[in-house]
Amino acid sequence: MASNRIGRINEEIQKELADLLRQLKDPRVQATMISITRVETTPDLRWAKVYASFLDESKAKDALKGLKSASGFLRRELGRSLNLRYTPELQWALDDSITYGAKMLKLINSLEVSDHDDDQ
Repeated sequence: MASNRIGRINEEIQKELADLLRQLKDPRVQATMISITRVETTPDLRWAKVYASFLDESKAKDALKGLKSASGFLRRELGRSLNLRYTPELQWALDDSITYGAKMLKLINSLEVSDHDDDQ
């Protein structure tokens, strides 16, 4: 039962952070498109690990530094919008699953398919 509550909280944090990223004025964050792919919160709601994916991989490290520097602002705004006893401390992590998936799709599409039938 508690894991269902944590799952709902994770989804709410993810949604709120996606909205709050538009308000950040840090040029490192505004330089690339950022997607919050998932959030993992500890059961005591003290820490939340936020996985972010970046469209431009060359600017990912700078954007991640910008997100880490804006963590205080983002945490305060999360506290205002969510009714929780504790607002979790945000830890940012790079999520390369979208890049990995695009690479795998490119490899699959590059394979040649043979046209001869095996039934004959």
